[in-house]
Amino acid sequence: MSGKIKVAITQGDTNGIGYQIILKMLEDQRMADLATIIVYGSAKVAGYYRKLLGLQPVQFQRIDSAADARDGVFNIINVVGEDLKVEPGVPAAEAGMAAVAALEAATADLRQGLVDVLVTCPINKHTVQSENFSFPGHTEYLESVLAPDGADNDGRRALMMLCAGNLRVALATTHAALRDVPEAITEDLLVDCLMRLNASLKKDFALDTPRIAVLALNPHAGEDGLLGDEEQTVIAPAIARVRDKHHILAFGPYAADGFFGAGNYDRFDAVLAMYHDQGLAPFKALAMDAGVNFTAGLPYVRTSPDHGTGYDIASKPEASPESLREAVYMAIDVFRNRNI
Repeated sequence: MSGKIKVAITQGDTNGIGYQIILKMLEDQRMADLATIIVYGSAKVAGYYRKLLGLQPVQFQRIDSAADARDGVFNIINVVGEDLKVEPGVPAAEAGMAAVAALEAATADLRQGLVDVLVTCPINKHTVQSENFSFPGHTEYLESVLAPDGADNDGRRALMMLCAGNLRVALATTHAALRDVPEAITEDLLVDCLMRLNASLKKDFALDTPRIAVLALNPHAGEDGLLGDEEQTVIAPAIARVRDKHHILAFGPYAADGFFGAGNYDRFDAVLAMYHDQGLAPFKALAMDAGVNFTAGLPYVRTSPDHGTGYDIASKPEASPESLREAVYMAIDVFRNRNI
């Protein structure tokens, strides 16, 4: 590996806080010294938000291809037309289409090797839906496009992981309705998730012998079957299987309600939660401003801020760029770890 790492940043929902956090992050010229930054979006929309929010000027070098990206400056590729309508704070199909256009262009360049890592700004999962885009979120789209057979090079799927320092929370199920979670939680699924999580902790985070905590599905870990038996029939057998057959240091299942409040996560390198809010609610309470969404298990590196579109502050200069900055840092670190 030689030269600076090329970081592709997608604009996200053009009516949300994507440009606000991009512009605030790029006010620090040292970001250009750290990596070659390429924004996929619109120079016109970037200029609109800079003026609307009274932000510091950011000089963009307009390029037609990532192959033309220059070091020492911030590059931008226009992926939408000049007539794009921008309505800060308003969910709109046009903004969703603009988000998808940036995502598709950046992903195509990632697959071609024109950029090294992908950092995505937040999208609205409803407004991006169309006949050509029917994915519940970034993770599912990237799994489909970057691993077209639904699996990575090790025969496994993508794994959604939220990270902040040594706190890492992975999800066994992602954008699934709560009523569908118990049926989706199978022993094979959990074994697969634990193997992928363990492999990512070693490869992406350079941890030699990672320790993984596994959360229970039911309140109080099922109370010995009184409140549900998935802990006994599914989760515990999966933990035993990966420990015995794959020598993975997995422990649990732990009752989710007290696990984070008691600070037990400090004893582990990662936590596997059973469903979306079980893992993300405590994670965001602990690390909302600096959290990073990392898609593990893919042959490419993708990160994202751990927050949403922020429609309520899209027209106010209140959004923090910290999570986006941390997402860029993590993407670079993971890329380097994979190429040691």
